[in-house]
Amino acid sequence: MTAIVPGLFPAAGDSVPVIAEVAWAHDGSVDLGKVIIDGAAESGAAAINFHVTDLGDYMTPFYGAGPGRVSGGQDIGNVYKYLEKINLTFSQISELVQHARSRKLAVSLMPNDFPSLRFCIEKARPDLITIHPSCIFDEAYVRAAAEPRTPLMLYTGGLKLGEIDSVVGWAASAGNESLILQYGFQTYPTPVEANRLRYIETLKRVFGRPVSFADHTDGDDPMAYIVPLLAIAAGADLIEKHMTHDRAKKGEDFEAALDPKGMKTFMQQVRQASLALGSGKARPLGPAELKYRGVVRKRAVLAKAARKGAPLTADLISFRRSDAGLYPEEVAALIGKVVIAADAAENAAIDWPLLARSV
Repeated sequence: MTAIVPGLFPAAGDSVPVIAEVAWAHDGSVDLGKVIIDGAAESGAAAINFHVTDLGDYMTPFYGAGPGRVSGGQDIGNVYKYLEKINLTFSQISELVQHARSRKLAVSLMPNDFPSLRFCIEKARPDLITIHPSCIFDEAYVRAAAEPRTPLMLYTGGLKLGEIDSVVGWAASAGNESLILQYGFQTYPTPVEANRLRYIETLKRVFGRPVSFADHTDGDDPMAYIVPLLAIAAGADLIEKHMTHDRAKKGEDFEAALDPKGMKTFMQQVRQASLALGSGKARPLGPAELKYRGVVRKRAVLAKAARKGAPLTADLISFRRSDAGLYPEEVAALIGKVVIAADAAENAAIDWPLLARSV
């Protein structure tokens, strides 16, 4: 696994870190935002992410509604007016950041415009800044986000390889080498077949940087728990999982989100998957492997009855599953050099008590 930025997720241990993505799932309520934060902390997530938006700088008032623009659970006409109702102020974001830190969560913020970026850098000071695809093609914005050298997540959903290369170049040339590529995209929800998880390894090979997978699978689909685990197996160093306060309420961004109970189950699965994958490095056999080895290996037993004093010859030896007996590599050097110490029947273990030095 590619090393994540050192010290960024100290609570993750040996498990792949998970960021609980809130986006606008707080539905404009600080209290609901705190419910999500508490659920994320209790589940064992490593971090939490909020969108930070100065709406007037982010979007025109005439931006239309339609599939893939806001959550399908909402009956709205004008996106701007809808988001205006649920958008949190910088002061409210600061309150949530403080609460997240009190729960020992790393804080990721996704500023969607220059005023929000300045707030994040100068006031909120998150552990991680994420650049949304809406901003990723703005070179001046990327450079400004990279300049403080806060670890930076570059959201690559919908970008071609050459475009990703340009964005990475802008950020790196601003002096920020703490870069993570975020793979995935949101279509409320994203179809399973659209994920192309093997592309994660391509991104890692081409850019040599950690890659996060942002999952947007339908939260009611069992694959919502499986797709991120497959992403870990495909090489993802980090998982971002949408989270809401209550799926049944069908608030903003609910489609791909888990509620606190679902997140707790998901985190248990991530920990188990991380343990199952382990490390690719060569290392001594572990206790479970040694036990397995001892149980399954064939051992040397007599292929037929033998009399006391008979030389140990190859025709007397058979390798069979047995609880006793020398292993093949141990008995091979003894052929013709030892004798049977006492009369023994077929299947008797050829072990040191059965053998005597040849006179």
